[in-house]
Amino acid sequence: MNHPYRIGVLRRRLSRAGLPGLLVTHLPDVRYLSGFTGSSAALGLTRRTAKLFTDGRYTAQAAEEVTAPQIDVEIGSTPPAVAAVQWLAAQRGVSFSAFDPASTTVADLTRWKAVLPAGLRRSFLSPLPASLVEPLRRQKDDDELALMSEAALLGCRLFDHILTFLRTGLAEIEIAAELEHQARLFGAEAMSFETIVASGERSALPHGRATSALLPRRGFLTLDFGIIHKGYCSDMTRTVYLGQPRANERSAYEAVLEAQQAAVAAVSAGVSCSEVDEAARSVLRKAGLGDAFSHSTGHGVGLEIHEPPRVGAGQTARLQAGMVITIEPGIYLPGKFGIRIEDMVAVTRNGFEVLTPAPKALIEL
Repeated sequence: MNHPYRIGVLRRRLSRAGLPGLLVTHLPDVRYLSGFTGSSAALGLTRRTAKLFTDGRYTAQAAEEVTAPQIDVEIGSTPPAVAAVQWLAAQRGVSFSAFDPASTTVADLTRWKAVLPAGLRRSFLSPLPASLVEPLRRQKDDDELALMSEAALLGCRLFDHILTFLRTGLAEIEIAAELEHQARLFGAEAMSFETIVASGERSALPHGRATSALLPRRGFLTLDFGIIHKGYCSDMTRTVYLGQPRANERSAYEAVLEAQQAAVAAVSAGVSCSEVDEAARSVLRKAGLGDAFSHSTGHGVGLEIHEPPRVGAGQTARLQAGMVITIEPGIYLPGKFGIRIEDMVAVTRNGFEVLTPAPKALIEL
C-alpha cells in the first residue's frame, strides 16, 4: 500500500485547511497512513514532517511496518498521544494542532492539555469540524480492493462450509463457534464483529447474537458474520430455511431477495446513498413489507466494519468509485420470523462488483 502517497495527500489537505499540525490517534487512521498495526500509537503530522509514536513493545514491529521515508518513528515510555502532542508543540511554525474530536474523549483532551506549556493549554489543540483522514479511507485503492475481495471470498468459503455443518438440534452458539473456528483455520486474523446466528422466531431480531437456543425443525436461520484479513473487514448475511417453507415465508424471502438485488443494481459512482436505499425500500413497500424493514440498507466497510457512507433514507452523500459498501435489506416480523440478505459491493465507475458471490436463492436444508 502506498503510505507515502497517503501522507502527501493528507499534507495537501492540511495546507488547504490552513492547519500547521495534525494529531492522529484513531488506530485505523494511524494504520492507513503509516502501515503500523500495533495497539498503541499516535501520529504527529506537520506540513513538512511526520512522526509515529509508540512504546517499547513495538520496537521491532514498527521498524518492519513503517517503511515510508516521510515518517520517523519514536519509541518511548510516554503515552504515544501525549508524546505526539509534546512533539507537535515543539515544532517550528506549528502555532496550533488540529485533532479529531470524534475519536477523542474528554479525559484524553484533559491529559494532552496538561503536558503543554501553560501559555498553550487553551489554544494549541483545536478540534476539527470533520475528520481529514476518514474521507481518504472511503475510496479504496487497488491494493485495498484486492484485500477486501480476498476477505469477502473467505467469508463465502465459510458459508459453504457451515451449510455442511447445520442440522436440527444444534445450538446457535455451536454454529457460531464452528464458523469462528473454521475462519481461523482458513487464515482469518479475527472475526470483524460478534457472529450473528438467529433461528426460528429469533430471526426476527436484526442483531440476534448466537445463544444456547436450539435450531428448530422448521424455520428461518439468519447467519451474519465477517472476518478480518490483513486488517480489512468482510461482512455478509445469508438466511436459509430449515425444513420446507410455507407459502408466505417463501414469498417474503423472494421479496427481500428482489429488494436486495434492486439495491445492488442501483449502485454506481455518482448515485446518492438515498437512491440505493429507496431501490430496496420501494420493493418491500410494494410487497406490503415496508414497515418490517427497520434499518438502513447498508454502510461502508474497510479497516473498520462500519464506516461512512451510510446507505439510508435521506443520505445525500454520493457513491464514488473505490468505495465498498454493504447492501443488506431485511424484514423482521416479531413472534414470526426475520430475513436478511447482505452482500459487500465495490463501487466502480460504471456500476458495481459484488464481492460476496455466495448463492442467494433460498436454500432449504
